[in-house]
Amino acid sequence: MNAPFALPARMRVADLSQAEEVARIEAFVFGQGGSIFHRPAWLHAVEEGTGNRALGLVAERGGEIAGWLPLTEVHSAIFGRMLASSGFAVGGGALAADPMCSLELCRAAEELAVRRNCTTIELRGGLAPEGWDERTDSHCGFVCELAEDEQAQLLAIPRKQRAEVRKGLQNGLRVSIGTSEADREAHYAIYAESVRNLGTPVFPRALFDAVLDGLDADILTVSHEGRPVASVLSLHHDGAVMPYWGGGTLAARHLRANDVMYFALMNHARIRGCTHFDFGRSKTGSGAFSFKRNWGFEPQPLTYASWTAPGAAKRDADPNSDRHAARIAAWQHLPLGIANCLGPIIARGLG
Repeated sequence: MNAPFALPARMRVADLSQAEEVARIEAFVFGQGGSIFHRPAWLHAVEEGTGNRALGLVAERGGEIAGWLPLTEVHSAIFGRMLASSGFAVGGGALAADPMCSLELCRAAEELAVRRNCTTIELRGGLAPEGWDERTDSHCGFVCELAEDEQAQLLAIPRKQRAEVRKGLQNGLRVSIGTSEADREAHYAIYAESVRNLGTPVFPRALFDAVLDGLDADILTVSHEGRPVASVLSLHHDGAVMPYWGGGTLAARHLRANDVMYFALMNHARIRGCTHFDFGRSKTGSGAFSFKRNWGFEPQPLTYASWTAPGAAKRDADPNSDRHAARIAAWQHLPLGIANCLGPIIARGLG
């Protein structure tokens, strides 16, 4: 007997202004085990915090959602216009039980991009159609299970890195967790200084506020003698914690404040009921890549894909590309006040 024939899915642009539509998509994302970056709540937070429009394509069969492609329409005078899945995220891509439906969503995104004058589509995960540029060597993700208690968590860290954590724990550091205005101010000041030192424009603080207000997220800050020296904004989703936007001051290094910060976050996440620690992505072979391996995390290659409209130049917003090396070097020497003023204007177009 032949297998039943699956009718083609109907593709349409989602109406994310309708609460019922959003609720249906949120339920589909959770039912399919999607990431926090697949959620309409993430798209709305990005739109509120950066001004980049929340979009998405829905595939339906028989009135039921069969697939979903979250999209952010990113505008940049420097880097051009693109559709990102998802914007300001390390994950995304089409979500569907049927691989063919995922590919059909991507093809529909090509048509949407042309209609909206976007020359690029970026997928941070998921399947991509034939002819798209696909890479598995640029970034890796790092996830592991949390231990059963604090002592077991410490012992799970490889010996050399465990020694760094123990040194930090002897430095009189204080850990605080919250989402108050004081937490947000301390985090943004530290994060802004940290990314300036790396030569990267800082995101608008409005983005962090929107994520904290619209999703399950909090801030963990490490202080020394009353002065915040390291801080991280973490996302909580489906039993996992992901330290997403974090950094430290110059003093954090010799205090081992970052080491204490991540160890404290592991323990905080376990108390909250999390079972996994998602250390996020890092560029393959980078310093952050090595740092996470030192903690005992095994790198898992991530699949990213992009589409460029016929006749258009390929988008290059990679901070590690040769094209941007001089700009990064110049940015690292900007006074912090100027970097914090200009950074959000540029960063909201990075996507």
